[in-house]
Amino acid sequence: MGAALAAERGSLLGLPDDAFACHERLEVAVGKTPYVRFDLNDHSVPHECVGRTLTVLADLAHVRITEAARTLAVHPRSFGRGEQIEDPTHLAALAAAKHAARQHRATDALLRALPAAAEFLAAAAAHGYNLGSITAALNRLHARHRPEDLDAALREALARGVPHPNAVTLALERLREQRCLPPPSPVNLPEHLRQRDAIVTPHRLDSYDHLTQGATVDAPRCQPRTSTQSPTDTESGEHRAGEPR
Repeated sequence: MGAALAAERGSLLGLPDDAFACHERLEVAVGKTPYVRFDLNDHSVPHECVGRTLTVLADLAHVRITEAARTLAVHPRSFGRGEQIEDPTHLAALAAAKHAARQHRATDALLRALPAAAEFLAAAAAHGYNLGSITAALNRLHARHRPEDLDAALREALARGVPHPNAVTLALERLREQRCLPPPSPVNLPEHLRQRDAIVTPHRLDSYDHLTQGATVDAPRCQPRTSTQSPTDTESGEHRAGEPR
């Protein structure tokens, strides 16, 4: 055998440069949370991948999560059960996105309640002010003053060319002194009362039309009785005038 192998060795082909792909492949749908379930464990993915279908390529050492030709995450393989295997960069990006969403939510509340808020914030950005601190200050003023008074103070600050919360506070104080009113004090309400006054934007209902397309309406099993029809008329048919019932 050794002599035959030595004689044929020159005719044998060499091994390929790329190793043979012997990993496990699985298509997995990402739910509402940025995690992929594989082999009874949850593996983190970037939060932008929520709602997509990704490909998991796993071997004995690593779990690689890809989308088309792009690698999204690489985790060490775990043969445990019920573990959460996370990448710190994924968690940091998710925290930053949530922080930005809270900032946008506060800005949207101002824009819905105060017509002059959009122009005020644009002027503040043009002056180089920090929009985050200005939005927080305006929300505090909005919690203590009436929307119409705060909107008038915003317009006065814009007219003076000072798009800053300090100018808005001075305008509100001037308006309060003119009305001879006491300084406003914040009222701390429970969470369920604050949510009751939340502004809800209605959405279009056209997306529900497909639920009724192709649906058939069942015919009524009995005819509705009119106000001039008696039970005798229903059972024996029409009643002639002058005949006893």
